[in-house]
Amino acid sequence: MLIHGLFGSNDNLSVIRRQFETTHHVISIDLPDHGKSPWSERFSFDIWAQQIIQTLQSLNIDKAFVVAHSLGGKIAMRAASLAPELIEKLVIMDIAPVKYEQRHQNVIDGLSNVKLGNIADRKEAMAQLSEYIDAPGIRSFLLKSLFQDAEKQWRWRFNLHLLTRDYPLLSDWPFEGELFCGDITFIKGSNSDYITAAHQANIKAQFPNAKAKVVDTGHWLHAEKPQLVNTLLTRIILGTHK
Repeated sequence: MLIHGLFGSNDNLSVIRRQFETTHHVISIDLPDHGKSPWSERFSFDIWAQQIIQTLQSLNIDKAFVVAHSLGGKIAMRAASLAPELIEKLVIMDIAPVKYEQRHQNVIDGLSNVKLGNIADRKEAMAQLSEYIDAPGIRSFLLKSLFQDAEKQWRWRFNLHLLTRDYPLLSDWPFEGELFCGDITFIKGSNSDYITAAHQANIKAQFPNAKAKVVDTGHWLHAEKPQLVNTLLTRIILGTHK
């Protein structure tokens, strides 16, 4: 199972899906309030994690390898703590089980600046995003979730209102103590500050069998070094990494 991060969709991890779909049954999901999944009334780690669990159960999957990025990693860690029997191996890409301070304000401001009722095309949306978001890659990533509905109205596939309102909740991590004793590997981007040395104690306390790998990337490991990440994931899943 592949689980994407905040403001994303199941397409974000397609480079990993293509690597494994010839040898494994790969499930790429849209998190709640993202992609084509239903919208909800509020964010909850437990509710979102239970939907991951229910998806596996509904497909009669007894054990799964779960690879999850960023916010998806937090959801996957919570799901593993609630239903450890379903997890064969867990790979968490560049996120720690900790509370984070606000780090997406420019993205939220940029998204809020797009006048969905007035734009004529994606070019106009890109221009409005650029007033707050400098990085072209981030703007292009966000625009993947912009679409026109049946009435030709521009809309975001993610629930911007909920994700903005409940951002403090999804940035939090209200859990402590031992959560999951199974096989779990954290992959950190060396140029990212989402996992730091200060987080090691939390990781070990909650996931006592945690292993760590570092790749020479920023936060978007799979987009920056897809071949390297896929090779590492293959070794982890096949049990050949040291």
